[in-house]
Amino acid sequence: MIRLHNLERSYPLGRGQLFYVLRDIDLDIAEGGFVSIMGPSGAGKSTLLHILGMHDHGWTGEYFFEETAMHQLKPNARGTLRNEQIGFVFQQYNLLPALTAAENAAVPLLIAGEYRTKAVRTAKDLLTEVGLEPRMNAYPSQLSGGQQQRVAIARALIHQPRLMVCDEPTAALDAQSGQTVMQLLKRVGVQPDRALIIVTHDSRVYGFGDRIVHMSDGRIERVEEMEAAAA
Repeated sequence: MIRLHNLERSYPLGRGQLFYVLRDIDLDIAEGGFVSIMGPSGAGKSTLLHILGMHDHGWTGEYFFEETAMHQLKPNARGTLRNEQIGFVFQQYNLLPALTAAENAAVPLLIAGEYRTKAVRTAKDLLTEVGLEPRMNAYPSQLSGGQQQRVAIARALIHQPRLMVCDEPTAALDAQSGQTVMQLLKRVGVQPDRALIIVTHDSRVYGFGDRIVHMSDGRIERVEEMEAAAA
């Protein structure tokens, strides 16, 4: 699904000098894959995730999303593909406090012009799938952290993206909620025609993916194949 070759991201320091956040990134991610990206702060993990999620356009190198050469597209075209094919889950849930759980999950469809009744009905179906049927009319302030993260996952899935990218999805959760969210992400995010990528510092995530990409100083140090991922 994704192929990166010689991907680099740098920022000018002045006097012709550059600071490289990412260097020489080569990475392939297949359909049905669950990849965890790990490393210390400053390793370039979040920058790589933002590039994969097409929020950062200042990189160089090659990025193929299926057969589409992203490095040859203009930012507007990348943005269109992002809105259609990519779902995002973040550490901060970014739910709108004045909307119910169902309305929050429906936001991407509403932005795309879907009728409100249909969008909310689709959102309620997804919230049922992620175990929030009893809480779909609750407001964010009435939900626990784990429940809010489930709403965020439903929101990321509502337009049926091919790629899900998650930035520290368990960092703000206790151990039990984090385990539940990871099991949920694996169940709904790992499908034959879908890929899931998670950036994390959380060692609890280690056993869930099929590969771990270890990063340091803006480079991929090694890719670890996991023999038995957690259910």
